[in-house]
Amino acid sequence: MKIPFFRFDEMHGPLRADLVAAATRVIDSGYYILGPEVQAFEKAFATYCEVDHAVGVGNGLEALHLALRALGIGAGDEVIVPSNTYIATLLAVSYTGATPVLVEPRSDTANLNPEGLEAALTSRTRAIIPVHLYGQACEMVPIMAFADRHGLKVIEDNAQSQGATCAGRKTGSWGHLNATSFYPGKNIGALGDGGAVTIHDRDLAEQVRRWRNYGSAVKYYNEVQGYNSRLDEIQAALLAIKLQELDAWNRERQRLAAVYHRSLSGVGDLRLPKIAPGCSSVYHLFPIRSDQRDALQQYLLAGGVGTLIHYPVPPHLQKAYAGQGWRKGQFPIAEDHAKTLLSLPLFPGLREEEQAEVIRLIQSFFA
Repeated sequence: MKIPFFRFDEMHGPLRADLVAAATRVIDSGYYILGPEVQAFEKAFATYCEVDHAVGVGNGLEALHLALRALGIGAGDEVIVPSNTYIATLLAVSYTGATPVLVEPRSDTANLNPEGLEAALTSRTRAIIPVHLYGQACEMVPIMAFADRHGLKVIEDNAQSQGATCAGRKTGSWGHLNATSFYPGKNIGALGDGGAVTIHDRDLAEQVRRWRNYGSAVKYYNEVQGYNSRLDEIQAALLAIKLQELDAWNRERQRLAAVYHRSLSGVGDLRLPKIAPGCSSVYHLFPIRSDQRDALQQYLLAGGVGTLIHYPVPPHLQKAYAGQGWRKGQFPIAEDHAKTLLSLPLFPGLREEEQAEVIRLIQSFFA
């Protein structure tokens, strides 16, 4: 039995006619950039995220970058980010000329540890980017309280957790501006690249709209040296259809995760995902951890099971940041996760017999 890490068949199949009709509607309209489809999706996505505004942009990295730009963050500033995040979070900070400052996650939840924020604070700290990693909401209550005490801005990286909650409030609605990605494999993914910034404040929303469109609110009049980062009309039309399915897809992810939890608890040296109190997860990924990770991955591969490592090299050890002065051993939790974490197949449409085979192989490996 061949079991891929991810496939789209069961998600896109039932929607195919609607997706084709939406794409055809855009093609026939002759309106391809920042038109009615983008406006309609922005409104729907803002409502879903429980904010007043959503601004569609080119991808998740640019969503983070433009959010930072709208807050005026730049050279000389510092922005706190988790040490185990995907490198895009750091790149967005670097693009502004600011400096990323790393804080370790909690080992059990893999999300930013609020207790590490104080030690990272300096007179140059301007913002915090909590990353809702692997589908689980960060502990936003203490993070926001810390930010409020010190006059810091918060930008949520919500690329992996659309629909998750903390204290009953959705991710993407806590920060001053919040960035998400519609990369195809996300819980709600486009059929190409895409992203959005979710915002409560109208003025900040208008700033992001200018930054994404050459710095212009009125065509040919440019207020800032902006960028070209616009969500396509076709992608917006497709995302509007998929947004209607997001909650159902998330429930399916949660159901599959519950099966993994029941079946793999206590097996070998596995450490399963742990959810912080008051938070929920929409299980963008199901990452397990084992000191025998590499051997387990090869065993599963031989059995026909696809897995992925998120992420094999932590940001502080990437060549791209060799000039930052970080050293091996400086962020031991991030390094441990890089050595031990393995993401199992989990997606809407994963069949019962497929998941059972993944579980059987894991149990067999440790037996």
